Amino acid sequence: MTARITALADRLAAAGDLTRPEWRRAMHEAPRQLFAPDRGWCAPDGPGEPHTIDRDTDPGGWWDGVYADAAVITQVNDGDGDPATGRGTWTSSLSAPGAVMAFLELLAPRDHDRVLEIGTGPGWTAALLSARLGAGNVTSIEVDEAVAAGAAINLERAGFAPVLRTADGAAGDPGGAPYDRVHVTCGVTTVPYAWVEQTRPGGVLVLPWMPDYLGGHKVRLTVTGDGRAIGRFEGSASYMMLRAQRGTGLPEPETGGEESVTRLDPRTVTGDSYGADVAIAGMLPDVIGAERAIPDGRFALVLADTAGTSWARCEHRPGKAEHLVLQGGRRRLWDEVADAYLRWVGWGSPGRSRFGLTIGPEGQEVFVCLGGDPPDPHGRAVRSCARLGLA
Repeated sequence: MTARITALADRLAAAGDLTRPEWRRAMHEAPRQLFAPDRGWCAPDGPGEPHTIDRDTDPGGWWDGVYADAAVITQVNDGDGDPATGRGTWTSSLSAPGAVMAFLELLAPRDHDRVLEIGTGPGWTAALLSARLGAGNVTSIEVDEAVAAGAAINLERAGFAPVLRTADGAAGDPGGAPYDRVHVTCGVTTVPYAWVEQTRPGGVLVLPWMPDYLGGHKVRLTVTGDGRAIGRFEGSASYMMLRAQRGTGLPEPETGGEESVTRLDPRTVTGDSYGADVAIAGMLPDVIGAERAIPDGRFALVLADTAGTSWARCEHRPGKAEHLVLQGGRRRLWDEVADAYLRWVGWGSPGRSRFGLTIGPEGQEVFVCLGGDPPDPHGRAVRSCARLGLA
């Protein structure tokens, strides 16, 4: 077991996801196999095909899956299905070690910090935090009663006793506030203000921000003295959604609609998206977007608004000067997305690290910091920040 943990830690270190010795020690103190199901669906976070792992029928394969950089799906359809088949909607998992360590390093708790975790899952991250800080400094909330009960068993078996709560994580834990750190293990489109209120000034929240448009993002926010939180995007993330914020997904476009053409390739809008995706999500927070493969190896960007009033589809046509656009409803969503993309290009195509998120009582807002301004009269560098839109 020790050799497997060391080998996994070495792989994570080589990938840049594990740099701090305290988390390497925590991996040894909270062995991952104590939080893995006997049967589950192993989904590699990178190359490799998803597959069933079964401790009884293939113990070697089970150990390999548990100590791979792979998520192990532990629940589908909120408990109505067999997760080991991979079929159904994934609703709880033992997250991939690389993703776990990247978020914990971003959280960067200090000795004696009190941490609130949103989303206990099988309990591994709560155990890692307990190993780092002491169980008395960790509170973890899980909305699903069956998942919470399983986590309690796993944590007791591993020798950890953090404070466990079964509740809607969107409300946080007001009775335990203030916290120094908030660690969120589920995706959110709108950051609950309760988490900010329950974090002391100077405290930190890390979370997967999952807007409706395209992919998700790691965010690190710091709470200010006036009850807000502000921070920057720190890379990609893909997590199951907070149950209180689950959407219905992107509906299939309706038939008909207004046909037009565009010279802007939809692959450019999505393929050059490391910054454009955040910009578009910030400017158009009520627009859902997803990439779709269509027959003959072609590609489409499919759009809808969250109110269900409008939809659009832009199809790449290989070898053609113009690409096909279909739009229906009261809005012209492709035109809006294209305008937002070209606005981002006009800013100089800033990358994700130039974007940030502010959370306040009135909602959340994406901003971008644009460099290159002349210094002020005192010779100090000036960075202008543009507010993109309140969600």
